[in-house]
Amino acid sequence: MSRTAQNYEFQQWWNKQRHSFLDSADDNPPSSAAASSSSSSSSLAVDLTSSPTATTKGHHTRSARQLSWLWLLRFHKLTASVAWLTDSSISLLRTANRRISNHHRSPSAYSSSRLNKIIRLFLILVLLLLFLELLAYRRGWHFTPPSVESAEALVERLYAKWLEIRADYLAPPLQYLANVCIVLFLIQSLDRAVLMLGCFWIKFRKLKPIPPVSYAAPDVEAAENYYPMVLVQIPMCNEREVYQQSIAAVCIQDWPRERMLVQVLDDSDDPDTQVLIKGEVQKWQQKGVQIVYRHRFVRTGYKAGNLRSAMSCDYLKDYEFVAIFDADFQPAPDFLKKTIPYFKGNDELGLVQTRWAFVNKDENLLTRLQNINLSFHFEVEQQVNGIFINFFGFNGTAGVWRIKALEDCGGWLDRTTVEDMDVAVRAHLSGWKFIYLNDVKCLCELPESYAAYKKQQHRWHSGPMQLFRLCFVDVLRSKLSVGKKANLILLFFLLRKLILPFYSFTLFCIILPLTMFLPEAELPAWVVCYVPGLMSILNILPAPRSFPFIVPYLLFENTMSVTKFNAMISGLFRLGSSYEWIVTKKLGRSSEADLIVLAEKESDPLVLESSGIHRSSSESGLDNLNKLEASKKTVKRKRNRLYRKELSLAFILLTAAARSLLTAQGIHFYFLLFQGISFLVVGLDLIGEQVS
Repeated sequence: MSRTAQNYEFQQWWNKQRHSFLDSADDNPPSSAAASSSSSSSSLAVDLTSSPTATTKGHHTRSARQLSWLWLLRFHKLTASVAWLTDSSISLLRTANRRISNHHRSPSAYSSSRLNKIIRLFLILVLLLLFLELLAYRRGWHFTPPSVESAEALVERLYAKWLEIRADYLAPPLQYLANVCIVLFLIQSLDRAVLMLGCFWIKFRKLKPIPPVSYAAPDVEAAENYYPMVLVQIPMCNEREVYQQSIAAVCIQDWPRERMLVQVLDDSDDPDTQVLIKGEVQKWQQKGVQIVYRHRFVRTGYKAGNLRSAMSCDYLKDYEFVAIFDADFQPAPDFLKKTIPYFKGNDELGLVQTRWAFVNKDENLLTRLQNINLSFHFEVEQQVNGIFINFFGFNGTAGVWRIKALEDCGGWLDRTTVEDMDVAVRAHLSGWKFIYLNDVKCLCELPESYAAYKKQQHRWHSGPMQLFRLCFVDVLRSKLSVGKKANLILLFFLLRKLILPFYSFTLFCIILPLTMFLPEAELPAWVVCYVPGLMSILNILPAPRSFPFIVPYLLFENTMSVTKFNAMISGLFRLGSSYEWIVTKKLGRSSEADLIVLAEKESDPLVLESSGIHRSSSESGLDNLNKLEASKKTVKRKRNRLYRKELSLAFILLTAAARSLLTAQGIHFYFLLFQGISFLVVGLDLIGEQVS
């Protein structure tokens, strides 16, 4: 009886092993003793397995059927995924082919920039080095490097000589340059970490400026002395898409009409746009708003010249403060009531800057990545500098200046393309203090096309270098403390405006690809992956909803380094178009009706009644809107374009990624591969607004 039970247990074990390992085991029983059992015992084992094994067999039959359906479902999903990837790849290739075939080079494109020529020569060099390494790999020299003495063939001797030159003369200076960039990278990373600690401290201690007074509900009799005279300026140039919303947002400010004057400073050279803006101004004049229209026939000095010309008007002598809004900015109705109180009793305060909020931050991938950058700028950089040292760069808009501070530092100058930073630095050298309000937000637009964003970044990174050359001696001669001078020169200008674009482009776009072909010089994995990843996490903390885009953000920041580096060099040495001032293109994502709804939600009904703002007020603007739509038809057709520097760098990085496969450098390969794809996407203008 015990023998029968043993055979039954053995048969159960054998069935489990056979079905779990399929055909991995032999068909014969693993034990010779079991195989040599008597025929009676064997027949007994068969009889015993006839009943329980039948259910087991039926169970496995059903499992096999279920597994077949499961694998069929997985195969269907895999087929659908492959079809989607194939369709997307074909669509992408067609788009790229169409962009390449329709690419029209501008007349200035034939005289390409110095940087573009250098990058092309670098690409040719990298391709030659890859060909040489593939030849060496094919002949086995990669595993057993030949020497000059033992080499027999001419090609082998040349490769051996190249190895000596590479190890003795090329790798040491490259490694030295890499070490310098690593040190700069760590210093800049430390600066970011310190700024984040300062931001955490502000949040933990709940530090923020406190206004000495409030404009909540003053007595009507005290209005004459209670509300100061405020000038509001809206500089614009050919802003046909956004002029209505900016003018409307300013005109519905919750401020006494007799204490506020609006200047619309139109530098448009398009007659149709001038007519539209002038008509909008007249519409608000009929509603009782003190608003004037100014147009310059000679556009000298761009935005700075426009503001300087407007400040020279005689009727502004009684005004104490000036609020400035670019054409795409839409301040809330209580903007002045939230900013002007900070000037009361603080005669040293020259500027109150507010935060930007973006109406189109989720429009496409480009706007999402911009939102990450600017969220860190306002939440961390501006707030920390405003709380601890009372100085930061004026953002050019959404701020209120004390007119006396502007006059004291020399007013608006057009010597650089960053007139806002220029006037802020000169006001700081004159002893004026700044306040940043992180909880007061002003709606605006982000550029949705890569062409507009690239021009904006070029101006933002070439201008600071122009200003640094002009004001370096003034900073040294100023009466500021040694600490503030060091902060202004070392941190504000050198580290954040010069070193950041220099090392990001040099380290990740030049040195890293070269180390694949000069393996004697190397970049550690923590420089390529871990520290940049950590810094990206810190940068994205102020915009936590953007965490899914952390990898595209890291790659895109490195991709933009070529534009920022080129702008920094051109501004520092006055090369190329460093003094070209191009207005950032806006699309007008908000309408006047949106602003009226916003005013109804955030303002008291009495404010709307006193301002004469009703929904019917937009009816008079319908004619202008119709004119605007009609005039849009005559606008020159937009098209996506190709960017040659980005495409050249894409091929350089992809070539270096192919070379890294020969030495099996995992992290370096993946970084070069994805970074090369990022450059390729940007070079083909596949990021941002797509024009069909």
